[in-house]
Amino acid sequence: MAKSIQTSSNSGADYVARPESCGPPVAVCEVAVVPECYEGAEPEEAMRTATDVTGELWIKGPNVVRGYWGKPEETASTFTNGWLHSGDVARLDDEGFIYIVDRSKDMVIRGGENVYCVEVENALYDHPAVAECAVLGVPHPVLGEEVGAVVVLRAGAKITADKLAALARERIAGFKVPTRMWFRATALPRNPAGKALKRELRAEVLSEATAANEPADNGRT
Repeated sequence: MAKSIQTSSNSGADYVARPESCGPPVAVCEVAVVPECYEGAEPEEAMRTATDVTGELWIKGPNVVRGYWGKPEETASTFTNGWLHSGDVARLDDEGFIYIVDRSKDMVIRGGENVYCVEVENALYDHPAVAECAVLGVPHPVLGEEVGAVVVLRAGAKITADKLAALARERIAGFKVPTRMWFRATALPRNPAGKALKRELRAEVLSEATAANEPADNGRT
């Protein structure tokens, strides 16, 4: 374990007012939202208090361990002067409430633009036909990555990829809209915590595209 089970808390009236937030940090914790461009040894005060700035959530406090036992390389890459790099992409509001945007490993970098998969997934979930979806990056020869999506429809529901993309385009920026969609007949593979296994899904859909001699970076399925 890299940290204790609790870094923040949101309940009561705070939860009613901000149900999408995981709350402010608990009394013993400090948090910082650190942009990708940050290269210093410790977050500056402005980074800790800046609002609506998106970056990696760093955590510091007595409930954060010093490092991984017997793993100096992992410790060096995950901890900076007592700060734990959580791997969560987050932002803070003007009252210090934390909002998790995505996992940094799930983020798609399309031509230098960051695309947060959760935002795209939420846009797709707005259609009642969508039971499950997972957004992931697929290779692109120019952009590096393009946005793809694996979709599971509800029983008896029908919708085309073009219509789903049009719906998403009404809610998010055009460069975030999936240019490649795969419809899956069975439920998404998930780990015991309920998170979609995107690495497996990505390997599966790219393998299918290769077997069908289809480019993974062009068109929709």
